Amino acid sequence: MHRSFEDSLDKLRSRIIRMGSLVEEQVEFAIRAVLEDKREFASIVMERDDKVDKLDIKIDKQCQKIFALHQPVASDLRLLLVALRLNNELERTGDLAFNISRQMLGMKNAAALAERIGLEQLTQATFTMVKGALDSFVNNDPQLAYQIMRTDDQVDRLTKEFTDDLVQKMKKDADMIEEGVAMITIVRTLERMADQATNIAENVIFLVEAKLVRNTPSTRHESERYSDDSERDDSEHDDDL
Repeated sequence: MHRSFEDSLDKLRSRIIRMGSLVEEQVEFAIRAVLEDKREFASIVMERDDKVDKLDIKIDKQCQKIFALHQPVASDLRLLLVALRLNNELERTGDLAFNISRQMLGMKNAAALAERIGLEQLTQATFTMVKGALDSFVNNDPQLAYQIMRTDDQVDRLTKEFTDDLVQKMKKDADMIEEGVAMITIVRTLERMADQATNIAENVIFLVEAKLVRNTPSTRHESERYSDDSERDDSEHDDDL
């Protein structure tokens, strides 16, 4: 029974990682569709959304089955709870990639406007958060999770800057209102992606440290302290050598 339980948990973790890889690729393709005006990438994202949804259902059912057949406690229970939460966050992130792709296909030239406002700053920060959050789960790395949470402020700032810039451009040029509104939707969707990545990071910290955290100023201070302590430990280790 114990071996069966361990096998079930290993299979669940593997499926979460597979789901994360698929969603990460969906996000990358959606971003490249906008920045490079690659309509075929947007189409791929939309076609594969059903695959994300099916994997979401499989993971959800697997979690329910483990709860029904076993009585997980402590770290095993945390893994199950986090698996359910991460599955939900990943499915939502996949939906956001779908929404960006659909929005891009409705635009005449998304890449031109993206370049004009410097959107790559935001897409790079958002993708880094998504990838980093998933890596923190794969590697059980709370330090990386704290770093991801701290990056969310940068995404929020960029979102406001780009939104304000687009609004001003639309006021000056009525011909770009349609494209501008579509791009604002993409910008805000990228911000929501970053929020999902933050949620994943919070859950990784809960999984590894058994600690509930939220992305607040005090949490960001905690992440800075964590980083400082790690650097101090490395320095002391170097001195010993």
